[in-house]
Amino acid sequence: MKKYEQSRGWRNNNPLNIRRGEEWQGLVAKEKRTDGQFCQFLNMTWGYRAAARCLRSYYQLFCQQGRAWDVENIIGRWAPASENNTEAYIRRVLELMGRDRGQTRLAPPHTKPGRLQLALLVAAMTCVETGCPPDAVPVAAVNTGVILSGLGDPHLTPEWHK
Repeated sequence: MKKYEQSRGWRNNNPLNIRRGEEWQGLVAKEKRTDGQFCQFLNMTWGYRAAARCLRSYYQLFCQQGRAWDVENIIGRWAPASENNTEAYIRRVLELMGRDRGQTRLAPPHTKPGRLQLALLVAAMTCVETGCPPDAVPVAAVNTGVILSGLGDPHLTPEWHK
């Protein structure tokens, strides 16, 4: 077993490590849950669906606050500096998405997040959260999770990180 496959996010089919609280679709039955802090999903697809829906909700929140839907704001909320090295997280996600520090915006103001941008974002965040290499990200699960989140097919390819 590879080291990243032992990570909590991988074991829980919760690649972005969503904390327990909401009763997401695709959760393991209550009586079978063993993690007191984080959601446990039936498979990675359901974990990606929940992550995509959560990240999409940030768009509405940021619009109300007059903030951009960009990597810096998203990661700042997802992985706050009080718990994480947020700046390193942002840099790594941008690097995996093929962007530099000056290219953080994912959608123009008041433009809903695109399917591909969301898929690229969750794929990159998976690498940071679980420690997996980019080529280990289950692209089919990412695509299906984004589709199930209500956005349609993102067409993320296995070479998304190149």
